[in-house]
Amino acid sequence: MRDFADRFAALRGRLAEAEQYLAIGELTARLPQLETELARPDLWDDAELARRIQTEYAAVKDDLDAHAALTSQLEDAETLHLLGVEEGDDSVEAEIVATLDKVQARLDDLELRSLFTDPHDESDAVCEIHSGAGGTDAQDWAEMLLRMYQRWAEGQGLKLELEAVSEGQEAGILSAEFVVKGRFAFGKLRAERGVHRLVRISPFDNNARRQTAFAGLSVVPFIEDDEEVEIDEKDLKVDVYRSSGAGGQHVNTTDSAVRITHMPTGLVTSCQVERSQHQNRDRAMAALRAKLAERQRQEREAELAKLAGEQKKVEWGSQIRSYVLQPYQMVKDERTGHQTSNVESVLDGDVEGFIEAWLRWQRGLEATGAS
Repeated sequence: MRDFADRFAALRGRLAEAEQYLAIGELTARLPQLETELARPDLWDDAELARRIQTEYAAVKDDLDAHAALTSQLEDAETLHLLGVEEGDDSVEAEIVATLDKVQARLDDLELRSLFTDPHDESDAVCEIHSGAGGTDAQDWAEMLLRMYQRWAEGQGLKLELEAVSEGQEAGILSAEFVVKGRFAFGKLRAERGVHRLVRISPFDNNARRQTAFAGLSVVPFIEDDEEVEIDEKDLKVDVYRSSGAGGQHVNTTDSAVRITHMPTGLVTSCQVERSQHQNRDRAMAALRAKLAERQRQEREAELAKLAGEQKKVEWGSQIRSYVLQPYQMVKDERTGHQTSNVESVLDGDVEGFIEAWLRWQRGLEATGAS
């Protein structure tokens, strides 16, 4: 029988760390409070409150169940090892290894939780993609990015809801607005915001020349109605228009699409996917509230940055990542150095490695006071 003492000790140590960053003690105390709230007969008198309680309950129970399951699996493996040693039965070794591998893989996933530092990391994400320099190639690139994030969300068990699309002049899209719903949607997607650069042989160039194109992704957390974002109706310009573009069965021929402009800031949101003008207005207002909250957060951070002096940041407008299809195959993140030659996989939604690398890079900057 192999000696698993070191591996058992290492996993017990990681499990103890998980107890800290998951705040198991606090969650254990919170669970019965949430169960009491859910049992209230009048809970659904306030539907929004009820949904928030349900969401929190699901997250709390998920973390507690995950930690309990890992603890139980590790204890079972240790017990099986003791029995194997006592009885001289080496046949259980493969089962022990398989269990420890599963525990280790799950702990790897859980440890990402310790990298989320923004108070809104667990929120849904309000996103926009805009084509940039590069003409038709940039518009095609913007559509490729939208597909990449649709595939990524699907693979992560998140829900991506397309709010509005502005079609390109010859191909692709000029812009797209969408919301990604699910736990840690914003926490992960904030790693992706910035300018993305594509280098390839242009399919729109008759001379088959290499073309560089740019598209940008902006991401803000979805803000609940009761958070401190005040919007004066007098500051809003609301336009209605006929839905068009990639809306599928929801697009209709009435003037149900809504575009809202916040006059003091110039922020604009739109929605065209719902059947009624009222529903589209509600969704556009929710996106506007998220953008205003993000603007306020950035203003606060700018003030703090002035007090703290010059700090190293990724400059606005510079690419965060390059996707090279010609003359070689490579996707490289300019901030973290993380890279892969499997471009096709990345464009098909496999960006988790880049997200994890950014989270670790960002944690390093915060630890040294450089972010």
